[in-house]
Amino acid sequence: MSKNKNNGLSRRKFLGSSAALAAASMVPINFAAANPAPKNDNPNSNFGGVHIGAITYSWRTMPGGLENIVKYCKECNISSIELMSGDLETYLGAPESPMMEIFMEIRRQQQAEQEASGEAPQPRRRGRPQLNAEQQARMDKYNEEVRKFRLNVDMKKVESAKKLLDDAGIKPHIVKFSPSQWSDEEIDYAFKVAKALGAKGVSEEISEDAAKKLGPIAEKHGMYAVFHQHMQFADVEGFTYDNFVDISPAVMFNFDSGHYFGSTGKNPCDILRKYHNRIFSIHIKDKTGPETDPPNQNQVWGQGQMPLEEVLLLIKKEKWPIYCDIELEYEVKPWSNAVKEVKTCVNYARQILM
Repeated sequence: MSKNKNNGLSRRKFLGSSAALAAASMVPINFAAANPAPKNDNPNSNFGGVHIGAITYSWRTMPGGLENIVKYCKECNISSIELMSGDLETYLGAPESPMMEIFMEIRRQQQAEQEASGEAPQPRRRGRPQLNAEQQARMDKYNEEVRKFRLNVDMKKVESAKKLLDDAGIKPHIVKFSPSQWSDEEIDYAFKVAKALGAKGVSEEISEDAAKKLGPIAEKHGMYAVFHQHMQFADVEGFTYDNFVDISPAVMFNFDSGHYFGSTGKNPCDILRKYHNRIFSIHIKDKTGPETDPPNQNQVWGQGQMPLEEVLLLIKKEKWPIYCDIELEYEVKPWSNAVKEVKTCVNYARQILM
């Protein structure tokens, strides 16, 4: 592997260096060639050689399901997605997770306690909440059921999911399984299913432990382990991508340019220039900076301080094969919905790039 930590081993060299990574697993360098103009009314969000897509988390406030994801993509003219695994696994027949129901139970309990004490409502905290014994038992039961499902997945259902997406002209480049805490057999399932869908990687939240776990397994499958960051560049002393690039040539980054700008105030283009060979995709959003009052707040596109235009035009100019995914996180007003807002973001990006 290259000793240059800034760029590491380029994806072209990595994909060409192993017999295990066949041509079918290669990440296309030329988006225009790899993504010909869709037929009929299928979407096409390749603008000026830059592929604008979305993480399907953007539609979390809308009815879920893979069929609905297809509908939303077509309404928004999106032909490329980072697919959240929940909608996929539901389509494949996975048991339903009780986690959302448990979250709501905990939230209601917290609200009742705050009302009884007269305290002001507290903001929601990131991370896994503390479960009581009954809730933990429900999660343990679910985890065993879903493990059995994953180890015995019906690949015909995966083929059906791929056909549903293919027929609509929608290509998943990442499936966000976040599987680093799973058994090795379940992680194999994640990469196997993502590859069967035509994706090039499985994504996870960034940590050295996760990279060391997933990198070698991704290599085995001829895939990428793609890692997403939040505010680590600002909040974690000494945090740098340099700590990850030599773990495995299969370790790539899903660079959240909005979180980076909002937490550091620095231009995301600096990270793109330094690590473009290891950045598989970026999340794009508009934000205020850390010195603004209030700081680091999601904004309607064009109303924040994030250099959206500079980021997109740099990728276009350099012809970097980096997927650019909309992540809708600003507040959606009652008179709108997530589909309308994502469509507005797509058009905003198109105006910059065309």
